[in-house]
Amino acid sequence: MLDDRIIAEYLRRSYFSVDGLWFVKVEEQHGFDEALQLDVEVWRILAKIQARKACELLNLKTRTLTDLAAALALKFAAEQYEYRVVSQAPDKVEIEIAACTWLELLEKSGRSHLSAQVAEAICPTDFTAWAKEFDKGIAVSLPERMCNGEHGCRLLLKVSG
Repeated sequence: MLDDRIIAEYLRRSYFSVDGLWFVKVEEQHGFDEALQLDVEVWRILAKIQARKACELLNLKTRTLTDLAAALALKFAAEQYEYRVVSQAPDKVEIEIAACTWLELLEKSGRSHLSAQVAEAICPTDFTAWAKEFDKGIAVSLPERMCNGEHGCRLLLKVSG
């Protein structure tokens, strides 16, 4: 029987590869702008699916901001982010991301010049879709981003109202 770590790495690699290959093929046929717009639509739906599955896997019965932070920890672990929770309260969570596999993949593929544009479209879409699965009143902001030349990304999740 294969080790679960080997299987997880195989699936993780496939996940990243299919995303990149899909994007490049759409870009070849329809251009970068259309590929990015379609990618936003895909991530909006995929994030909802991922958030729901995370709730199921983690047996989360409520949909609080604390639950969202726990679910995002699963996402970050699966996608191999380096991150830390800077602060956490019932109405606000601040997460600092020190390394992002998605940015590293863009750099490896020689497409780092597109990283800011891709991240500006995809990251808020992804995190907002996750948040809305927990509470439509959770606001998401990314005031700092590595792809904009900053040392890390800062993800802020706040219950509004």
